[in-house]
Amino acid sequence: MNRIVKKWLGLSLLLGGLPLLARAGAAEDSSRVRPAHRRIVFQFDNRYSVIDGKLVGINGLKLAVEWRGRLRAGAGGYLLSNGIPSQEVLPTGMPAGTKAELRFRYVAAYAEYLFIRSNRWELSAPLQFGGGRFFTSFEQPDGTKSKDAKSTVWLLEPSASGHFRVFPWFGIGAGAGWRETLFVEPSLDEALDGPIFYGRVKLFLGDLYKTARFKRKLFSQQHFRYAD
Repeated sequence: MNRIVKKWLGLSLLLGGLPLLARAGAAEDSSRVRPAHRRIVFQFDNRYSVIDGKLVGINGLKLAVEWRGRLRAGAGGYLLSNGIPSQEVLPTGMPAGTKAELRFRYVAAYAEYLFIRSNRWELSAPLQFGGGRFFTSFEQPDGTKSKDAKSTVWLLEPSASGHFRVFPWFGIGAGAGWRETLFVEPSLDEALDGPIFYGRVKLFLGDLYKTARFKRKLFSQQHFRYAD
């Protein structure tokens, strides 16, 4: 756990030293952006990860409150987009041809500090702590379904993320981090620990609305020459 916290702190310090790089690509720096004192942030947080040695997709939803454009805190829920085929020996009594898939779902509280917030750039360091269940789902040839005993899993997920606005209403983003399981047996620790990463296309609906309302050109860069 200590090494994961150190990695996250290292990422945080690195991001903290990047404002000059971001300002080189943005007409307005974060000191001139005046976000609302407090606002609600809703996000589809879909990412990829490695679980039990296999690349998998994880679907998630997050809801948070943002303060002064610098700190977000909230909670989210996650589950595998598809089960992971299990290579373990079937339990006694299961007929040949039974399908076995690993399933994993969890909820997490998270905090995210935005090191850079400008009209163009956003760079942040999210940290999540949560708990969930890991189990195997069985489907026999006759359609009978069952599950084995669920294992409780605690996890810590430090990461770094960011996005760049190509247009006021459209941006691209990416992020990467690590999932570390806590207080679990060694076999689960080995299966569930692994990297997390994602790429995103982002639509900023508020800016899209303003573009339509004030009849700005859809692909204009003029927005980045002045503060909102």
